[in-house]
Formats: sequence, C-alpha cells, structure tokens
Amino acid sequence: MSDSLADLEQHRTAVLAQIVEVGDFRSGSITAISGRCGKPNCRCHLPNQPGHGPNFRLTRKVDGKTVSETFSTAAELCKAQREVEAFHRFRQLSQELLEVNEKICRARPVEDSLSPQEKKRPKRSAKKSRAR
Repeated sequence: MSDSLADLEQHRTAVLAQIVEVGDFRSGSITAISGRCGKPNCRCHLPNQPGHGPNFRLTRKVDGKTVSETFSTAAELCKAQREVEAFHRFRQLSQELLEVNEKICRARPVEDSLSPQEKKRPKRSAKKSRAR
C-alpha cells in the first residue's frame, strides 16, 4: 500500500467502516470445564468415569477481578462464542486503526500556525537568582 496521505486517510476510513460492522462483542475467553461433583454416590466418582462435563464458561476481568459465566444451553454458548470472536476482530481492527493513524500523523505536514506574538521569544527575567 502506498504511504501517501490520501491513501492513508482512505485506509483509515475503510478500517472505521469495518469497526462499525463488527456488531455485538464482549471480552473474555471460553473454556471447557470437566470435573467431579460433591455427591459421593454419583457416577462421576466411579473408577474410569470422566466426570461431569464439559461445561463451558466465559471468563473475563471486570474491575480487576475474574468473573465467570456458565451457559445453560448450546444456543447461549454459540451466541457467546460469536461475541468473543467479534471482540477479537474488534481488537485487530483497533490495532490496525492505531497503526494507520500513526502513519497519518507522521505523513501530515506541519502547519506554521503560530501568531506573531507566539513566535516572539519570552524575555529573560531581569532579577538575578539569589541561590548560590
């Protein structure tokens, strides 16, 4: 891709349009949990039994604390998977937007918009410092 200012601005517009199309998203990761329950007479405690599961959980950070959410249906799990995938796409596009904006900032010429008063250097103080 060319690094002309017009091309970079066009690329930024395209990335912003893609971000708008991302849709619903949420952060976190989905993991499968298997394990044994607390009932001693349950089948999961028998030898060579895999235990209960897999049970899927969405784990994410909220205010510095880990929060887990379980899904009671396969439809809820599929919805959450789509939302997490959309979040990963959003992060990728955000990174691309940052990179193209940095290129735009480097490519944009500096405008000399200082007024004559701002161009004047401030005068040095006539007072001498007493510190020695």
